[in-house]
Amino acid sequence: MAGASVARSKHTYLGAQFRRLVPHRGAKRATVAVGHSILVAAWHILHDLVPYRDLGPDHFTNRLGRERQTRRLLAQLATLGLDVTVTQREEAT
Repeated sequence: MAGASVARSKHTYLGAQFRRLVPHRGAKRATVAVGHSILVAAWHILHDLVPYRDLGPDHFTNRLGRERQTRRLLAQLATLGLDVTVTQREEAT
């Protein structure tokens, strides 16, 4: 099954999708979900005649955007009763 082989990949969107789904659905259902994603991607590639473009392994962590994710995480910490001060890290030159 293609979903099982893709699940072992480390630097792809489909591998990240598998690792994200395993804790919630289990390995077998996550494999089927990845296989479904492959099928949907193949249909779009063949229908629209476009090349495959992998979204990357960090798609799920960066899809909200940096500012929105920062606000979300700070709100979670505030809900836990923690006061947090965030400062921007200086870039090393």
